[in-house]
Amino acid sequence: MTDFTGLVAIITGAASGIGAATAAELLSRGATVAILDRDVSGATPDALAIACDIADPAAVKVAVARVAEKLGGIDIVINNAGIGASGTVADNDDAEWARVLDVNVTGMARVVREALPHLERSQNAAVVNMSSAVAYVGVRNRALYSASKAAVVGLTLGMAADHVRDGIRVNAVAPGTAETPWIGRLLQESEDPDAAAEALRQRQPIGRLVSPVEVARALAYLASPLSGSTTGEILRVDGGMSSLRL
Repeated sequence: MTDFTGLVAIITGAASGIGAATAAELLSRGATVAILDRDVSGATPDALAIACDIADPAAVKVAVARVAEKLGGIDIVINNAGIGASGTVADNDDAEWARVLDVNVTGMARVVREALPHLERSQNAAVVNMSSAVAYVGVRNRALYSASKAAVVGLTLGMAADHVRDGIRVNAVAPGTAETPWIGRLLQESEDPDAAAEALRQRQPIGRLVSPVEVARALAYLASPLSGSTTGEILRVDGGMSSLRL
């Protein structure tokens, strides 16, 4: 497919995991890709890699301006960067709530805010945000993370309404538990990694974790000009986690 030919895409958190798979997917379909990540050492050499912490407004401003200047504009923003959080409401203090919400929600708004003037000039403008299945189904010890990802759903719908008449489509993907470095670290920290991994697999009706490539393809579907009538949608790629009870 060559549906992204001539389009410039920013992907945050794309030096590893789902973001890296998304960068590879868009590159294979003709996009010019810029990766924004705190650590770009693992970024593909086929993309413009810029070290940027999306929790730093000044850094975001500089990074987005650099992308537009070096690549000639911005057509697509995929807000993939985020951080995890474990525990009940009693386990995270106010500082941790502020930190997670700042990255997982406000960070998305920062990137889009800086990219907006460029998106408004594009004929194929699209924003895709990363939510999660836990925005729709309660999971133990994920109160803060779930709150942040539910906020992404509201942010996505609000931005979609605000910018639809500007020709900017805004959607989100809500994956189930995926095979990412963060999940790998959580498993290694558990008392019984094998049992914990099996529990995660069984939590999803398909009986396995979601692959980063599957999520990347969903992100690409929503970002593609071929989906020009799709906006304000949350695409669940969760193996039935949020909708099926077997």
